[in-house]
Amino acid sequence: MLHKPIATLDDYGKSRDAAVQPPIAPSNFLAQLDAESRGDLDALGRLQQYAKGELVFRAGSPGSHVYFLQSGQLRIGQVSPLGREVILWFCLPGEICGLAEVARGGGRVVSAVACMPSQVLAVSQEQFKLFLKLHPEAALISMQVLSSRLRILGEMFVNLVSDDVNTRIAKLILRLSARYGQRSGQEILLNVPLTHQEIADMVGTTRQTVTSALSALKRQGVLSIDNHRIRIESEELLAGIAGPH
Repeated sequence: MLHKPIATLDDYGKSRDAAVQPPIAPSNFLAQLDAESRGDLDALGRLQQYAKGELVFRAGSPGSHVYFLQSGQLRIGQVSPLGREVILWFCLPGEICGLAEVARGGGRVVSAVACMPSQVLAVSQEQFKLFLKLHPEAALISMQVLSSRLRILGEMFVNLVSDDVNTRIAKLILRLSARYGQRSGQEILLNVPLTHQEIADMVGTTRQTVTSALSALKRQGVLSIDNHRIRIESEELLAGIAGPH
């Protein structure tokens, strides 16, 4: 059973234009394949359906398959020694998860949970290795995915140990906007719904502190929240609170 999340997510850029820059995050693997390669990959796997809250794979289980998200959304996390889940990133359609075990072997060190009804293409590790040998461009994409995830984890660690809580909250929202934001004019709507407790767990603070910080941001005209979805109304003000990267 997964425990309460506490972690952080992807990277954001170095300036007020961060939300429109290519995010440092797991890339859309499938979109980068040509039609022939995509067809070859689809032929190797089988489609699987997962309900909201259902485990796709669990930490400690054998890393026998690689998963490509077709629809829905997955949450990738790892349980800390204190028994609380650290959310590392969200997997969106077109992205790959379960990749690390292809390179290093062994069992899973993270878990993947469906945030909503989701469909994945499951490909055995042996079949995927053969696919990479026959499609070197896919091997390069895989390397880029692993590299970007390593940078995400590095940024996560630095922010957690060096920033105060208000800065961490502002940076988290900017990271989310870079990866999951939908821009409409000067505003950015985050496509990932989050509760105050989840945000608190991501930045290492309490729900009450997050509630106070978000209320202050709303009073300043920085953002609004509707149905757990954050709408950034002033990216410039938010970037100023986050400070230099």
